[in-house]
Amino acid sequence: MKVKRIGLDLAKNVFELFGVDEQEREVLRKTVRRNKVLATFAQLPPCVVGLEACGSAHHWARELKKLGHEPRLMAPQFVTPYRKNDKNDRNDAEAICEAAGRPNMRFVPVKGEEQQAVLTVHRARSLLVSERTALVNHLRGLLSEYGVVMAQGVATVRKRLPEILEDGENGLPALAREVFAELYARLCSFDQQIANYDRRIAQLAQTSEPARRLMQVEGVGPLTATAIVATAGDGRQFRNGRQFAAWLGLVARQRSSGGKARHGRITKRGDVYLRTLLVHGARALMRHLAEREDRKSRWVLALKERRGFNKAAVALAAKHARILWALLAHGSEYQMATACPAQ
Repeated sequence: MKVKRIGLDLAKNVFELFGVDEQEREVLRKTVRRNKVLATFAQLPPCVVGLEACGSAHHWARELKKLGHEPRLMAPQFVTPYRKNDKNDRNDAEAICEAAGRPNMRFVPVKGEEQQAVLTVHRARSLLVSERTALVNHLRGLLSEYGVVMAQGVATVRKRLPEILEDGENGLPALAREVFAELYARLCSFDQQIANYDRRIAQLAQTSEPARRLMQVEGVGPLTATAIVATAGDGRQFRNGRQFAAWLGLVARQRSSGGKARHGRITKRGDVYLRTLLVHGARALMRHLAEREDRKSRWVLALKERRGFNKAAVALAAKHARILWALLAHGSEYQMATACPAQ
């Protein structure tokens, strides 16, 4: 059996295969249990294997590559238009096979195990941050039931809660005071665990040559640098910096027609985590722009005056995305923007 291309619909236990030959005729349609997937592909000649990019896709892509196949990962939203009938595993496999053969399809680069290990550290840290945020909001809500209202933010709760627990005249019942003390201890534990992950990520950044180059850009620290290197690799799968920024959802949404360009808000497509890191880094940098005289800072300040702080921060994040792509793809060092000429 001569198979040119296979669509593999991934699942937990039951996988669906759909294959075509050189004439794009169906030659394979099969349901395979998880423990039989690699054995099935080992019996097939090397061919293109399309997969939707999901949690386990990179693992399967690496295993298929070891067997001589050419895995091609695609975002699920790019596969949907090729599904001809109702959604089920068989139709999904056929749609994946069709999409993998399109010449203009955008493919997701396969991540190595080390890249995924770095991202695992980031995801574990993000989980702790979200749990800490939930705990702080829960504490504020419980305290408000006793007439104790405090402002938003972890720092505020971290500072005021010990004072509230030590105040014996604020009317808090003894049982509630014990519970708040336990929750405060949990908050301190979250702080310590997050700090440990921050130190680990800082060490990873210092041992990564690309990450050290990315950290030369203002507003880019160990978190952003290591996450970008682990996610985008050398960045050469993107043709230019604009395409990289679009992949992160940092370009304007278009509704252009009849030769008239209409641009709206950013698309917010792609990797939410990287986009968030870049925007937060830009926002932190903008608080110190008044002290800087380089052209980029002057440009951002002028944009801030015209469009406001938030839009200027997103625009700066998009510019940083383009700069970071150039540093990755060309292996170059960051050149600090020159100062504006005196007026």
